[in-house]
Amino acid sequence: MVTAAACATANNIPILLLPGDVFSTRQPDPVLQQIEQPHNLSISTNDAFKPVCKYWDRVSRPEQLMSAMINAMRVLTDMANTGAVCIALPQDVQGEVYDFPESFFKKRVHKMARQLPSIEELEEAIELIKSKKKPLIICGGGVKYSEAGKCLLNFAKKFNIPFAETQAGKSAIKSSEYLNLGGIGVTGNLAANIIAKECDLVIGVGTRFTDFTTASKSLFKNEDVDFLTINTSKFDASKLDAVSLVGDAKVTLEYLSDKLEYYSSQYVNEIKEAKKAWDEELNRLSQIEYCEGFEPEVTDMVETTVEDFIKVHGSKLTQTRALGIINELLKENSIIVGSAGSLPGDLQRMWQTDEKDAYHMEYGYSCMGYEIAATLGAKLACPDKEVYAMVGDGSFQMLHSEFVTAIQEKQKINLLLFDNSGFGCINNLQMGNGIGSLCTEFRYRNEETNKLDGDFMAIDFAKIASGYGAKTYTVKTGEELKYALEDAKKQNVSTLIDIKVLPKTMTHGYDAWWHVGIAGVAQKESVNKAFEEKEINLKEARKY
Repeated sequence: MVTAAACATANNIPILLLPGDVFSTRQPDPVLQQIEQPHNLSISTNDAFKPVCKYWDRVSRPEQLMSAMINAMRVLTDMANTGAVCIALPQDVQGEVYDFPESFFKKRVHKMARQLPSIEELEEAIELIKSKKKPLIICGGGVKYSEAGKCLLNFAKKFNIPFAETQAGKSAIKSSEYLNLGGIGVTGNLAANIIAKECDLVIGVGTRFTDFTTASKSLFKNEDVDFLTINTSKFDASKLDAVSLVGDAKVTLEYLSDKLEYYSSQYVNEIKEAKKAWDEELNRLSQIEYCEGFEPEVTDMVETTVEDFIKVHGSKLTQTRALGIINELLKENSIIVGSAGSLPGDLQRMWQTDEKDAYHMEYGYSCMGYEIAATLGAKLACPDKEVYAMVGDGSFQMLHSEFVTAIQEKQKINLLLFDNSGFGCINNLQMGNGIGSLCTEFRYRNEETNKLDGDFMAIDFAKIASGYGAKTYTVKTGEELKYALEDAKKQNVSTLIDIKVLPKTMTHGYDAWWHVGIAGVAQKESVNKAFEEKEINLKEARKY
């Protein structure tokens, strides 16, 4: 529940949590699962919710429940500040009797009004846009929340302004739209990041400007670049010293569109050339196959070798090739769900969809183990659609209990499990910073070195899912993947496709830097080199 609260708060999703708490009377202390803090007996495990909730309360008397729940609804219905709400309920208080007034139970209607920024804010924003030649819009998750996708597209077309997508904003607008550059930032593609480097105005719509979106504040290279934000949250709207419009995305964009009149950007061929370069790269990624002299996409390889994997699994299928096949064969009205590992980066770059809200990527918290539970949730919300979890073998092992729930409830979901024998994304991060592989590969312990650098483990995930009652497939070639995808559509039960993909064959790079902590002094020369490179990039990034 603590993790769920963090996910909800990071993504501005309203969720009400009612955890039990220790006895208010303290008579039976310490009860089962109670941690006693000798310096403060008022602390319980539920205090762990405080840093990850937008509102927290503990009801130690029944009558406190009234103000607690009214405040809970205040936060849950606040578009700017919603997230997790925790009302901790001591076990003995739960069972107490209290005569609540009938007025407490009356029907309340919470109106979600679309707020327009002040006239002063809007006038300043209009003058800023008019003074710029090459603006770029960033389409964030707030565009989905506001249902402002069509409005943003019309705005972009009217003024010839390209737009890029965050993880949360993707699929608010069709991928095929000419002005849609696709994903931006650390997990972004070549087209969006090329345009971002030269733009002189960034218009952030419903985005928190996370470090992945801004490439740790290093992406926007133009010395004259300014920022304009549209956000219901004043906190998010004020980031990057932006001219901030605190209001609803849809009505704000409509107002700006009416008042800008004859404005037009001065892009000539830049958008076309950037998209052409990415289309060529996307086609290359989708067609990569193992051959003699093969070199993987991620070249920071110390211990891991592709040949080690092939020897154990017998698969030569690359991850980008697998994603290309999946994107081609899934029905237009299907939904994909993901959260962690290398797949979010690959999908934000490579995934193309014209189906509204068909891309559901939890990247506010990037919670490993979220994927399968969320896929069941998406299926319950959209029972007529095929729903697919994009999950790595590492995330699957962390949490897949809701796969059993889906089978139990006869709700068909589809798991596309990418098995690269480990936590490939973190392994890339380790190696890319000179550290070397540290417990991120599923290898046996080597008796000679006493390290986990022996042979890869051959884990049969299809057999695990089969034991639960799912229809399963094991895939090692492109043709096997095509068959499994088509056959899975015909099934009435949940499915799992165990896709064995070569390590280090995910997407990588595209001119975006990510600031991670690296030791300033190390005995390994590779770590010292990584630190020096970090310092160089940091000098080019905005300080705040």
